[in-house]
Amino acid sequence: MAVNVDIVYKTVLLILNKEQRGYMTPDEFNKIGSQVQREIFEAYFEDLNQQVRIPQTDMEYSDRIAITDEKIAEFKTTSVATHTNNGIFTLPSDLYRLGSVTYSPTNTYPVELQRVGRADFYNINKSPLTRPDTKHPVYLYEDNKLLVNPTSIAGKIDVQYVKKPEDINWAFTTNSAGAYIFDNNYPPSVDFQLHNSERTEIILKILLYQGIVIRDPQIIQVAAQKVQQEEVNEKS
Repeated sequence: MAVNVDIVYKTVLLILNKEQRGYMTPDEFNKIGSQVQREIFEAYFEDLNQQVRIPQTDMEYSDRIAITDEKIAEFKTTSVATHTNNGIFTLPSDLYRLGSVTYSPTNTYPVELQRVGRADFYNINKSPLTRPDTKHPVYLYEDNKLLVNPTSIAGKIDVQYVKKPEDINWAFTTNSAGAYIFDNNYPPSVDFQLHNSERTEIILKILLYQGIVIRDPQIIQVAAQKVQQEEVNEKS
């Protein structure tokens, strides 16, 4: 469930205009909005790491690990790695965190590949007991590529992964007076891909950055306090 980019932009403009704190152009909004989205997205993984150390409630809709994982789920996807040569597979360009990797031999169930480190990958063939085969394949993940062993595997490799968020875009045209008018057609607008529950934090963080851009300490102070309070409420 995405966050509508037009609603966020108009809300930010409404707050700035109401407080007579200047204006934010579409280009500024798109750049700042994309930065804010990346910050919130990248914080999910540290939040999840922190939450697993804390006892969780078993009440429905209140498990914070499940809530954070639900936010990350907006970016979970599956794709097919592209085979190049000699056991090398190129991964999708939008990959952020790699999950499970499976190989699908003809007429059999998928086989999950085991991830190994560089030393193990190059030494694993030395012993017949540890040598990989098509039933027990392994892979090394480096430079957005998979090095698969045995190299005879050239078929379908499926990867489950968390993808990077796209940069947002408030698409527009201008009217005869030069005013910006939202236009969802060309170039196409791109919504925030974050969970809909993040709309308030998105708006506050954009206001925080805009306060820095126009050097307004009051906007910075108020927005920073509200962002901090939102984060405390989520983690306490």
